[in-house]
Amino acid sequence: MTDRWEIRFKRIRFFGWLALASLPFLVLAVCTEGFIQILCVIMAMILIVPAFIYIYVVVILHWKDRYRGQHSDLWGVIIMIETSGWMKLVYIFRHIVPDMNRTGRYRTQNSGLNILPKGVAPGE
Repeated sequence: MTDRWEIRFKRIRFFGWLALASLPFLVLAVCTEGFIQILCVIMAMILIVPAFIYIYVVVILHWKDRYRGQHSDLWGVIIMIETSGWMKLVYIFRHIVPDMNRTGRYRTQNSGLNILPKGVAPGE
């Protein structure tokens, strides 16, 4: 795994914890009214929005740089055209999380799985 992807995966974890820290603000916003409610919603958004933006960008970069599978063109079209974000969420759990954990099709060479680019024979 390249250093830049390890850094990106660390950032994903950091932004995840940051977004999780917004939960008390959201609970407080539901329980209060007026200025405090608005302030809590703004604080929660400040903590959540960077995570969403970064994950959105990382999904596209991961598909472009590290995708291992049979349907690269299909994922590219779905990621770029689909606007609701549900397929990006599916991509995160099917590709980015296994890559972060080095499981499935993203296992490292040391695990005994030899991953070669399409059309390349072993030993070339």
